[in-house]
Amino acid sequence: MPPLLRPRWGLSAREFAFLGLTILFWAGFVIVLGKDTSWDFRNYHWYAPYAFLNNRMAMDVVVAHQASYYNPILDIPFYWLATHTRSWIALGVLGAVQGANVVPLYLIAREGLTFGNQPFADRNLAAGALTLIGLAGAQTLSSFGTTYYDNVMSVFVLSGLAILIVKREALKTAPLGQAAAIAGVAGLITGSAMGLKLPEMPFCIGFAATLVSLGGGVKRQAVRLVAGGICGVLGFALFSGWWMLHMQHLTGNPLFPYFNDYFHSPLALDSPYRDMRFLPTHLWRQIFFPVLFSLDWHVADDLGFQDIRVAIAYFLVIGLGVLAALRKTARDPLIRTDVMVPLLVFVAVSYFVWLKFFAIYRYIILLEMLAGIVIVAAVGAFPLARRTRYMALAAIAFAVLVTARSDFLDHVPLGDPYIEVALPPIADPARTMVVMTGDAPMGFIAPSLPPQIPVLRIDGWMVQPRDGTRITAGMKARVAAHLDAGKPLFLIADATDMGRAANALTAYGLAIRWTECQQFDTNLGGLYQWCPVARK
Repeated sequence: MPPLLRPRWGLSAREFAFLGLTILFWAGFVIVLGKDTSWDFRNYHWYAPYAFLNNRMAMDVVVAHQASYYNPILDIPFYWLATHTRSWIALGVLGAVQGANVVPLYLIAREGLTFGNQPFADRNLAAGALTLIGLAGAQTLSSFGTTYYDNVMSVFVLSGLAILIVKREALKTAPLGQAAAIAGVAGLITGSAMGLKLPEMPFCIGFAATLVSLGGGVKRQAVRLVAGGICGVLGFALFSGWWMLHMQHLTGNPLFPYFNDYFHSPLALDSPYRDMRFLPTHLWRQIFFPVLFSLDWHVADDLGFQDIRVAIAYFLVIGLGVLAALRKTARDPLIRTDVMVPLLVFVAVSYFVWLKFFAIYRYIILLEMLAGIVIVAAVGAFPLARRTRYMALAAIAFAVLVTARSDFLDHVPLGDPYIEVALPPIADPARTMVVMTGDAPMGFIAPSLPPQIPVLRIDGWMVQPRDGTRITAGMKARVAAHLDAGKPLFLIADATDMGRAANALTAYGLAIRWTECQQFDTNLGGLYQWCPVARK
């Protein structure tokens, strides 16, 4: 086989052992952590797959706020495992998948490390160290064992990037058909990530820019871009197209409720419904955003962390760009130039698109993983003595390690069944309806109710009793018809939020029968009230 076409990612037995043991370690780590009790998990990661698999969308209404309308396919595998196997098996599989980031990270690092113009003498060892550093970021660590899935989608995106970097020579010089095939495979994988989770969009733009940055002439760049783009769209459509068509048919908005100021679905307000709390609006905040979120995580996330690696990488890449413009980079970089260029293009473009559309740090956990390699690439290209560069990297690594802090979310011990809700006895479930109020995440409770009971969240993040939307009007009509038929109606609300519950019910002409309320709890924590409701 010609050298150009020969696979470049053949791994030795030791490398396979390293990757396998690392994945097993993270599987065990997640099992030890226990069950995720995060806000999002209690809100929709457990409810969404249950609702989809049991056709609840025609029965329940807005149980998980806006997330009631998210594409459920990403949550189905874990839900199926957790309901059909032991909880430690479900968590172990989740940890193994999240730990699989080690494979593309290792391939990228191993492919890039050099010693002068020769491959790094201990390349595999150094690549392994860089990979483990990438998996030890503050937000990366605290995301293990959670169902946010940002560190699951990163496996897809990093794999697409690894293909481009490992096969860069073929993409640049091989016959156009072969180059198109490689770009297409990488594009399919990367586009699938966005299909599974829409906030992966910035990385798809970064992927497209990377395809162009590989060089080889305008015609070859165009072929790669078209092939990668077409297959990326196919990957997106495979996982998300069907759901968007379903939402369009059901609501009149394929992204419902998001961007409803554009789609104007009558079911919701003419509002974007996006979380734009973190978007920096002033130029100086945009320029120094990595510094701001490194000093105070509240600037860019609801999840606590402290890690300066992304900020350091950000300013080092800017400095390297200035040096490159002045043609003053090192002649013996630590990362090969033909690896460094596509890597930095991917990181830079992805970051700036993220800054424009989201600015939520959790969504760029992938860049936190890559930050160590990026820092080595930037410092390694500075026109300094090699020993000086090594010392600078050691100082940066020390600074990152001593300042990093992972604020792990609460977890609860293993146990089966995965979710337990101590609901009071329900005398007549076939005739019962439940309403929910407040902003608390209570979607995980709904699957524990008898399946005959419809659940309507009449008050929350997305709808309020007096918002004038068609969703609210429909719920008011259903509640009225239910009571007109003499059927029992109950309230589920957070025990600390009963004042809001009473106000929401008043807007429906209802009142809580306070003396008959019963309190219950769940194995994920929290205290909730179960109260009968009647007309005023």
